Amino acid sequence: MPDAVGSFDRARAALGAPDAAAGADALALHDRLTKPRGALGGLEALGVRLAAVAGACPPPVPEPATVAVFAGDHGVLAEGVSPWPQEVTAQMVVNLCAGGAAVNVLARHAGAAVTVVDVGVATPVEPAPGLLDRKIRPGTANLATGAAMTGEEAARALDVGAEVAATAVAGGARCLVTGDMGIGNTTPSAALIAAFTGRLPEEVTGRGTGIDDSTWARKVEVVRAAVDRATGQGCDPLEILASVGGLEIAALAGFAVGGAAARVPVLVDGVVALAALLAAAALAPPVVGFCFAGHRSPEPGASMALGFLGLDPVLDLGLRLGEGTGACLALPVLQAAAKVLREMATFDGAGVTRKT
Repeated sequence: MPDAVGSFDRARAALGAPDAAAGADALALHDRLTKPRGALGGLEALGVRLAAVAGACPPPVPEPATVAVFAGDHGVLAEGVSPWPQEVTAQMVVNLCAGGAAVNVLARHAGAAVTVVDVGVATPVEPAPGLLDRKIRPGTANLATGAAMTGEEAARALDVGAEVAATAVAGGARCLVTGDMGIGNTTPSAALIAAFTGRLPEEVTGRGTGIDDSTWARKVEVVRAAVDRATGQGCDPLEILASVGGLEIAALAGFAVGGAAARVPVLVDGVVALAALLAAAALAPPVVGFCFAGHRSPEPGASMALGFLGLDPVLDLGLRLGEGTGACLALPVLQAAAKVLREMATFDGAGVTRKT
């Protein structure tokens, strides 16, 4: 197992800003392509951002891509916030490694590789192809009664995520896609979103896997108590992450910063990944400039997080599965945005007359 210690701090120290000049060049290039100005809408904006991320115009096509699915369990499940039993996390890890989950299907469709990272699954998981054992502890503590993890455990999870990102980029990945697996993880996600955005728990807490009204009300109160405890102790981002977060969420935060440090686009999935990105942004603000929102989850916290981060989602299909599914679906759109800038003819080059 590679030594992940210090990976997050190294990535954070290496983190720069997107290249505004390259973005401006891409914007100017779009105006010379054989189309009316702005006719490709949001696809043009994506291409401009890709150029700024890479520091090159036209930008490289973000392929090949690697999807990292970080898996962990949550002690808050004891509060009855989800109808699904904890052992499903480990069962789904096995399914992911076997290629049978939704994200596997969509990653194959997009031509992306999938890596599964056990950072905190409570049930033992047998070694399998495509599975990285980076377990820090077998699930978090119950955030309803105390901190979900220690600051040291949260820092170790950040290191794991940054290390996985660095390894993927060293192996040739030119786009990183976030994935998650963890029964009950929309509860810590809601708590993190409330804590980092200042929104009320009832505004950011959703139905997760489809809970009823009474379960939702209990979930809101769990989130409220956890956020009150975490923010009452101060505003240190690492302390908040440790207090109300999750091991896979912290690893996702490190993964985003690791990808940003390597100047590759990071395609972020739904509400869990957005909660992680809020934590990453609090710890390393420039990271947001390298991240793209794959889709808009119907979980209310997702829209709150997107607005706070200033990110526009590529897709809005009502997806709420997680795993990285929405981000995988958005990946070909991101690749198309780069190809337009690389392959489309200019008016001068094609001998096409501009409008007068």
